[in-house]
Amino acid sequence: MPFGLLTGLTAALFWGTLDVITALGSRVVGSLRVTAGMQSVTAVLFLAIFVATGATIPTEPASIGLAVLLGLIGAGAYLSYFTGLQFGPIAVVSGMVSAFGGLTVVLSVVIRGESLSPLQAFGAAIATVGVLLTALAFDGGLRATRFAGPGVVFALVALVLFSLMAITTDVALETMSWIQIYTIARVVNASIGIVAVLLLARRAGSALGHRPAGGPTWSNPRIVGALVLAGVLDVVGLIAFATGLETAPTWMVGLAASFGPAVTIMVAVAFLGERLRPVQWFGLLGILTGMVCIAIP
Repeated sequence: MPFGLLTGLTAALFWGTLDVITALGSRVVGSLRVTAGMQSVTAVLFLAIFVATGATIPTEPASIGLAVLLGLIGAGAYLSYFTGLQFGPIAVVSGMVSAFGGLTVVLSVVIRGESLSPLQAFGAAIATVGVLLTALAFDGGLRATRFAGPGVVFALVALVLFSLMAITTDVALETMSWIQIYTIARVVNASIGIVAVLLLARRAGSALGHRPAGGPTWSNPRIVGALVLAGVLDVVGLIAFATGLETAPTWMVGLAASFGPAVTIMVAVAFLGERLRPVQWFGLLGILTGMVCIAIP
């Protein structure tokens, strides 16, 4: 198995597990609190790694600016995704976000000048179409085709931003180590999340900060434990992702990592009682077929 595919799938496994935790947490305390809490944990962990390894802050302003930009994109990506998981079916929203892998392939070719074999290009296309099918519902004919959940709009925003994150990370790795990149980016993520919580989460009309009346706050021990676990999963996934980008094509690592929501879908169906329509199962088959094609040199 190509190393880039292996590291991407490793990231997918950790991120897919993370998605289940954050989806359930978002429905209890709101997506904004979950985003800020998880990213705060991630920032602390990367700061600890930064200090323990003796890393230094980049000296080039352009490098720092690129890491800050990654942090801004990441803040929007995670908040959009977790909001989609809060308001839409986990299986549908996660399937839609998987499309960021297909968009990453396109951006890698257009922006980074990478190339694919004909079979790999076919696999990427099949996987992307499969992802789109998981997000659609066909009720009474083609004219009644619609997105299969209210969270899909947020998922569309998230998939674009996650693709931009992959490309930006790849560009940043040319001048910085992943420790430097993620430490700066995650501090920016956490700062934005905390400020957003202070400004929005307490407003009764804020959907992003909504939580059920009488429900637990994010200081509840179980919520804290879930956020810490989510932060650890995110860090391991990011490290695997960056390691792959350092040695393999961006399109391969990004597309493999986008398989993470498929893990979420399987958990949602197996343990959370969610059900997929036949066309959505067909979409998952397309994703799997595309991944097999990509793995063939």
